[in-house]
Amino acid sequence: MGVETIILLLIASTIASIVQRVSGFGFGIFIMTMLPYIMPTYPEATALSAILAGTLSVMVVVQLWRYINLKHLLPILTAFFVSSWLAIQFLQYIDEKMMQIIFGAVLIILSIYFFVISDRVHVKPYIWVQAILGSVSGVMGGLFNMQGPPAILYFVASEKDKEHYLAITQAYFLVGNMFMTVVRYFKGYLTETVGWGYLYGLAGVFIGFFIGMEIFKRVSTHLLRKLVYGFMAVSGIYSIVMALT
Repeated sequence: MGVETIILLLIASTIASIVQRVSGFGFGIFIMTMLPYIMPTYPEATALSAILAGTLSVMVVVQLWRYINLKHLLPILTAFFVSSWLAIQFLQYIDEKMMQIIFGAVLIILSIYFFVISDRVHVKPYIWVQAILGSVSGVMGGLFNMQGPPAILYFVASEKDKEHYLAITQAYFLVGNMFMTVVRYFKGYLTETVGWGYLYGLAGVFIGFFIGMEIFKRVSTHLLRKLVYGFMAVSGIYSIVMALT
Protein backbone atom coordinates (compact mmCIF):
# COMPACT_ATOMS: atom_id res chain seq x y z
CA MET A 1 0.00 0.00 0.00
CA GLY A 2 1.20 3.49 -0.82
CA VAL A 3 1.36 6.33 1.67
CA GLU A 4 -1.74 8.04 0.23
CA THR A 5 -3.76 4.83 0.51
CA ILE A 6 -2.66 4.31 4.11
CA ILE A 7 -3.66 7.86 5.02
CA LEU A 8 -7.07 7.47 3.35
CA LEU A 9 -7.61 4.17 5.15
CA LEU A 10 -6.68 5.71 8.49
CA ILE A 11 -9.08 8.63 7.93
CA ALA A 12 -11.91 6.36 6.76
CA SER A 13 -11.61 3.95 9.69
CA THR A 14 -11.39 6.81 12.18
CA ILE A 15 -14.54 8.54 10.93
CA ALA A 16 -16.42 5.24 10.57
CA SER A 17 -15.54 4.34 14.18
CA ILE A 18 -16.70 7.73 15.41
CA VAL A 19 -20.03 7.31 13.60
CA GLN A 20 -20.65 3.84 15.04
CA ARG A 21 -19.52 4.71 18.56
CA VAL A 22 -21.87 7.70 18.64
CA SER A 23 -24.94 6.27 16.88
CA GLY A 24 -24.62 2.51 17.43
CA PHE A 25 -24.25 1.63 13.75
CA GLY A 26 -22.88 3.01 10.48
CA PHE A 27 -19.28 1.74 10.39
CA GLY A 28 -19.83 -0.38 7.28
CA ILE A 29 -22.09 2.22 5.67
CA PHE A 30 -19.45 4.93 5.93
CA ILE A 31 -16.24 3.01 5.28
CA MET A 32 -17.70 1.18 2.28
CA THR A 33 -18.11 4.52 0.54
CA MET A 34 -14.28 4.56 0.37
CA LEU A 35 -12.89 1.01 0.60
CA PRO A 36 -13.99 -0.14 -2.89
CA TYR A 37 -11.69 2.58 -4.31
CA ILE A 38 -8.81 1.77 -1.94
CA MET A 39 -8.71 -2.04 -2.09
CA PRO A 40 -7.77 -4.03 -5.22
CA THR A 41 -11.13 -5.86 -5.43
CA TYR A 42 -14.65 -5.41 -4.08
CA PRO A 43 -14.65 -8.70 -2.05
CA GLU A 44 -11.42 -7.59 -0.35
CA ALA A 45 -13.09 -4.28 0.55
CA THR A 46 -16.00 -6.09 2.25
CA ALA A 47 -13.58 -8.42 4.06
CA LEU A 48 -11.54 -5.52 5.46
CA SER A 49 -14.66 -3.61 6.49
CA ALA A 50 -15.92 -6.65 8.42
CA ILE A 51 -12.79 -7.27 10.47
CA LEU A 52 -12.32 -3.59 11.31
CA ALA A 53 -15.98 -3.26 12.35
CA GLY A 54 -15.71 -6.46 14.36
CA THR A 55 -12.75 -5.08 16.28
CA LEU A 56 -14.69 -1.95 17.19
CA SER A 57 -17.64 -4.04 18.35
CA VAL A 58 -15.37 -6.08 20.63
CA MET A 59 -14.36 -2.90 22.44
CA VAL A 60 -17.99 -1.92 23.06
CA VAL A 61 -19.18 -5.43 24.01
CA VAL A 62 -16.40 -5.73 26.60
CA GLN A 63 -17.82 -2.61 28.25
CA LEU A 64 -21.53 -3.47 28.03
CA TRP A 65 -21.82 -7.29 27.88
CA ARG A 66 -24.04 -7.38 30.99
CA TYR A 67 -26.83 -5.65 29.05
CA ILE A 68 -27.05 -8.26 26.26
CA ASN A 69 -30.37 -10.17 26.12
CA LEU A 70 -29.68 -13.44 24.30
CA LYS A 71 -33.39 -14.12 23.77
CA HIS A 72 -33.59 -10.97 21.65
CA LEU A 73 -30.35 -11.77 19.82
CA LEU A 74 -30.32 -15.43 18.79
CA PRO A 75 -33.35 -15.62 16.43
CA ILE A 76 -32.34 -12.64 14.27
CA LEU A 77 -28.73 -13.82 14.31
CA THR A 78 -29.73 -17.28 13.05
CA ALA A 79 -31.54 -15.78 10.07
CA PHE A 80 -28.50 -13.58 9.44
CA PHE A 81 -26.15 -16.59 9.30
CA VAL A 82 -28.13 -18.29 6.55
CA SER A 83 -28.71 -15.30 4.29
CA SER A 84 -25.21 -13.82 4.64
CA TRP A 85 -23.62 -17.16 3.74
CA LEU A 86 -25.74 -17.34 0.59
CA ALA A 87 -24.95 -13.72 -0.33
CA ILE A 88 -21.18 -14.27 -0.01
CA GLN A 89 -21.39 -17.32 -2.28
CA PHE A 90 -23.17 -15.18 -4.86
CA LEU A 91 -20.62 -12.37 -4.65
CA GLN A 92 -18.06 -14.06 -6.92
CA TYR A 93 -20.53 -14.23 -9.81
CA ILE A 94 -21.31 -10.51 -9.92
CA ASP A 95 -19.37 -8.28 -12.29
CA GLU A 96 -17.37 -5.54 -10.54
CA LYS A 97 -19.07 -2.78 -12.56
CA MET A 98 -22.51 -4.19 -11.83
CA MET A 99 -21.64 -4.43 -8.13
CA GLN A 100 -20.65 -0.76 -8.13
CA ILE A 101 -24.02 0.17 -9.64
CA ILE A 102 -25.95 -2.00 -7.15
CA PHE A 103 -23.85 -0.66 -4.29
CA GLY A 104 -24.46 2.94 -5.36
CA ALA A 105 -28.21 2.33 -5.68
CA VAL A 106 -28.34 0.77 -2.19
CA LEU A 107 -26.54 3.78 -0.70
CA ILE A 108 -28.98 6.20 -2.33
CA ILE A 109 -32.03 4.16 -1.24
CA LEU A 110 -30.72 3.91 2.33
CA SER A 111 -30.02 7.63 2.54
CA ILE A 112 -33.55 8.44 1.31
CA TYR A 113 -35.01 5.92 3.75
CA PHE A 114 -33.18 7.37 6.75
CA PHE A 115 -33.88 10.98 5.76
CA VAL A 116 -37.60 10.54 5.03
CA ILE A 117 -39.06 7.30 6.38
CA SER A 118 -37.10 5.82 9.31
CA ASP A 119 -38.63 7.98 12.07
CA ARG A 120 -42.12 6.92 10.98
CA VAL A 121 -41.47 3.15 10.92
CA HIS A 122 -41.84 1.12 14.12
CA VAL A 123 -41.74 -2.70 14.23
CA LYS A 124 -42.81 -5.21 16.86
CA PRO A 125 -40.22 -7.70 18.20
CA TYR A 126 -42.00 -10.82 16.93
CA ILE A 127 -40.12 -13.95 15.77
CA TRP A 128 -41.30 -13.60 12.17
CA VAL A 129 -40.14 -9.97 12.17
CA GLN A 130 -36.71 -11.10 13.37
CA ALA A 131 -36.55 -13.73 10.62
CA ILE A 132 -37.36 -11.21 7.87
CA LEU A 133 -35.11 -8.42 9.12
CA GLY A 134 -32.30 -10.86 9.94
CA SER A 135 -32.46 -12.28 6.41
CA VAL A 136 -32.40 -8.84 4.77
CA SER A 137 -29.57 -7.82 7.09
CA GLY A 138 -27.61 -10.93 6.10
CA VAL A 139 -27.95 -10.23 2.38
CA MET A 140 -26.81 -6.63 2.86
CA GLY A 141 -23.96 -7.79 5.08
CA GLY A 142 -22.80 -10.49 2.69
CA LEU A 143 -22.85 -8.25 -0.37
CA PHE A 144 -21.92 -4.83 1.05
CA ASN A 145 -20.98 -5.36 4.73
CA MET A 146 -23.81 -2.95 5.61
CA GLN A 147 -25.99 -5.23 7.71
CA GLY A 148 -26.93 -2.53 10.21
CA PRO A 149 -30.13 -0.78 8.97
CA PRO A 150 -32.56 -3.76 8.96
CA ALA A 151 -31.30 -5.01 12.32
CA ILE A 152 -31.50 -1.56 13.87
CA LEU A 153 -35.26 -1.46 13.15
CA TYR A 154 -35.70 -4.53 15.34
CA PHE A 155 -33.30 -3.61 18.14
CA VAL A 156 -34.81 -0.16 18.58
CA ALA A 157 -38.14 -1.87 19.23
CA SER A 158 -36.85 -4.74 21.39
CA GLU A 159 -34.52 -2.94 23.83
CA LYS A 160 -35.73 -0.89 26.78
CA ASP A 161 -32.89 1.65 27.09
CA LYS A 162 -29.79 2.94 25.32
CA GLU A 163 -27.39 0.66 27.22
CA HIS A 164 -29.28 -2.48 26.19
CA TYR A 165 -29.62 -1.12 22.64
CA LEU A 166 -25.92 -0.37 22.22
CA ALA A 167 -24.87 -3.67 23.83
CA ILE A 168 -27.08 -5.89 21.68
CA THR A 169 -26.35 -4.08 18.41
CA GLN A 170 -22.60 -4.39 18.93
CA ALA A 171 -22.93 -8.06 19.93
CA TYR A 172 -24.94 -8.65 16.75
CA PHE A 173 -22.34 -6.91 14.59
CA LEU A 174 -19.47 -8.69 16.36
CA VAL A 175 -20.82 -12.22 15.90
CA GLY A 176 -22.09 -11.47 12.40
CA ASN A 177 -18.78 -10.02 11.23
CA MET A 178 -16.85 -12.93 12.76
CA PHE A 179 -19.08 -15.37 10.89
CA MET A 180 -18.74 -13.55 7.57
CA THR A 181 -14.98 -13.27 8.03
CA VAL A 182 -14.69 -17.06 8.37
CA VAL A 183 -16.82 -17.58 5.25
CA ARG A 184 -14.74 -15.02 3.32
CA TYR A 185 -11.54 -16.73 4.45
CA PHE A 186 -12.62 -19.98 2.82
CA LYS A 187 -13.60 -18.04 -0.30
CA GLY A 188 -10.07 -16.60 -0.50
CA TYR A 189 -11.01 -12.98 0.22
CA LEU A 190 -8.69 -12.55 3.23
CA THR A 191 -5.60 -11.65 1.24
CA GLU A 192 -2.28 -10.19 2.30
CA THR A 193 -3.53 -6.76 1.26
CA VAL A 194 -6.50 -7.14 3.61
CA GLY A 195 -4.09 -8.07 6.41
CA TRP A 196 -1.98 -4.95 5.91
CA GLY A 197 -5.11 -2.84 5.54
CA TYR A 198 -6.34 -4.14 8.87
CA LEU A 199 -3.11 -3.22 10.63
CA TYR A 200 -3.21 0.32 9.25
CA GLY A 201 -6.95 0.74 9.80
CA LEU A 202 -6.75 -0.57 13.37
CA ALA A 203 -5.13 2.67 14.50
CA GLY A 204 -8.13 4.58 13.12
CA VAL A 205 -10.53 2.25 14.95
CA PHE A 206 -8.91 2.99 18.31
CA ILE A 207 -8.71 6.73 17.62
CA GLY A 208 -12.33 6.88 16.48
CA PHE A 209 -13.53 4.86 19.46
CA PHE A 210 -12.18 7.34 22.00
CA ILE A 211 -13.11 10.44 19.98
CA GLY A 212 -16.61 9.00 19.56
CA MET A 213 -17.03 8.64 23.31
CA GLU A 214 -16.28 12.34 23.76
CA ILE A 215 -18.47 13.44 20.86
CA PHE A 216 -21.35 11.39 22.26
CA LYS A 217 -21.32 13.66 25.31
CA ARG A 218 -21.32 16.93 23.35
CA VAL A 219 -22.79 16.61 19.84
CA SER A 220 -26.30 15.79 18.68
CA THR A 221 -26.50 12.21 17.43
CA HIS A 222 -29.33 13.32 15.13
CA LEU A 223 -27.07 15.87 13.39
CA LEU A 224 -24.23 13.36 12.96
CA ARG A 225 -26.57 10.82 11.39
CA LYS A 226 -27.95 13.41 8.95
CA LEU A 227 -24.42 14.25 7.81
CA VAL A 228 -23.67 10.56 7.28
CA TYR A 229 -26.87 10.05 5.28
CA GLY A 230 -26.03 12.99 3.04
CA PHE A 231 -22.54 11.60 2.46
CA MET A 232 -24.11 8.22 1.61
CA ALA A 233 -26.27 9.77 -1.11
CA VAL A 234 -23.35 11.62 -2.70
CA SER A 235 -21.17 8.49 -2.55
CA GLY A 236 -23.92 6.40 -4.12
CA ILE A 237 -24.27 8.79 -7.05
CA TYR A 238 -20.48 8.87 -7.46
CA SER A 239 -20.28 5.05 -7.45
CA ILE A 240 -22.89 4.75 -10.21
CA VAL A 241 -21.31 7.49 -12.33
CA MET A 242 -17.87 5.86 -12.07
CA ALA A 243 -19.26 2.47 -13.04
CA LEU A 244 -20.99 3.88 -16.12
CA THR A 245 -18.00 5.93 -17.41
